Amino acid sequence: AGFLLSGFLIAHLAGNMFMFVGGPAFNRYAEALESNPLLPAAEIGLVALFLLHIVLSLRAKFANRAARPVAYEVYQGKGARTPGSSTMTATGLLILAFVVIHVATFKFDIGGLKGPDLFQHATGWFKNPLYAGFYVLAVAGVGLHLSHGAQSAVQTFGLSHPRYTPMVKTLGLLFAAALSAGFASLPIYFGFFGGAK
Repeated sequence: AGFLLSGFLIAHLAGNMFMFVGGPAFNRYAEALESNPLLPAAEIGLVALFLLHIVLSLRAKFANRAARPVAYEVYQGKGARTPGSSTMTATGLLILAFVVIHVATFKFDIGGLKGPDLFQHATGWFKNPLYAGFYVLAVAGVGLHLSHGAQSAVQTFGLSHPRYTPMVKTLGLLFAAALSAGFASLPIYFGFFGGAK
């Protein structure tokens, strides 16, 4: 589920990058997407993936806790923990809150900022400093979440190897940072730097 959600994030970011090309280009992309008859099925599948990811993550967490019901007196592995691994629950909750707000504002227009087209609608929200700030915080949380998730997924599939683990960690960090920076560039440019006035 995590791999498929990562694939969605890559595709979503690629589409959002049309905003830098200009309003007409982004609106053509959005119209082509919205007119696709497979979109409702894709949205349902995406929600199912998101819920499955939550369920599997909770199951793994409870399984780990059941396997070690009594905490170690001295936690030997603490030094190996990363910011991503130690904040998975917090960033997961942040991402969940962001998804709810993002869908409410962009799909259902909660807040009433619907512009004449999707480009104006999106940039209108980015000009709201509270929304823009929360957007940047949330995508930073996505990056932090992914920084551990990529490495964890490789281990889950049994592909971890001492020779390749450092490279996997580095690639996971670069992927997470690039995705996070890409999404954050939108509210930073269109909101804080006044792009597309």
